[in-house]
Parts: sequence; C-alpha cells; structure tokens
Amino acid sequence: MNDRKYGHKGYMESDRGEGRRPSGPRPPRPEGPRGRGADQDKAVVFVCRACGEKLRNLEDIRADSTCARCGSDLHACRQCACFDTSARFECTRPIQQRIPDKNTRNACSFYQPAKSFDLAGSKSVNTPEDARAAFDRLFERKK
Repeated sequence: MNDRKYGHKGYMESDRGEGRRPSGPRPPRPEGPRGRGADQDKAVVFVCRACGEKLRNLEDIRADSTCARCGSDLHACRQCACFDTSARFECTRPIQQRIPDKNTRNACSFYQPAKSFDLAGSKSVNTPEDARAAFDRLFERKK
C-alpha cells in the first residue's frame, strides 16, 4: 500500500522515482519554430503611424520624407523604432535632450524606421458583385 494520501499522476512524483523526465537539452522540433514567428515570409513594411499607409521600400525614407497619403513627417520620433513612451525622453536610445514635438521632422542620428510585417498583404478593392460571385462559387451544385 502506498503511504501517500493522493496517488494520482503528478502528485509528488519526484519521491516515487517513476515518471521522471530525462535531463539534458531537448531535441529540436522537426517542423520548425512555432508561434508568432511561423509565418515570417511576409513583406517587411513601414507603416505611417498617423494614417496607416504602408511603404514597402524602407530605403526611400530620408530626413525630408513625408507620407504620400497624409503628409506627416516620416523622419520623426513617433515614426521611429526607438520611440517608447515609457522610456526617458520617450526614446530607448541615450539622447541628450528631450525633443518636444514627436510628430515633426527632426535630425536625430538614432532614427530607424519602425518596421512591421505586412500581415494583410495587398488589399484589393472588392465590389459586391465579386463577393456574390465568390459566394455562388462556394455553394454551387455539382452536376
């Protein structure tokens, strides 16, 4: 008879000597990484934080660049990858003085465009007729 009150699996297994996991590094998974990094073949884009316009060519961003859609400055603190509202002077880099307006153009040497994955891809303009045709194709009967 077992002297433990609870005999179900997992209860003080280390005392029992059974069900121990092997020590050492785990073997790598054959199917690759899981989680949020599973679909990293998407395009890397720059997204304007004022209007959401996507810019695919990151090399086009210069100190005098503006957004083609809303006209906001792209070389600004708010558009930078180092912008963090919880950091000192709202920047993760060691800047010497605070930049008061985060939305206007500046000459910061630490500027890096904020990159993100284009998860939506290119959005095409669909008409109601396109949606209806797709619905009909989905439920059409085979003859």
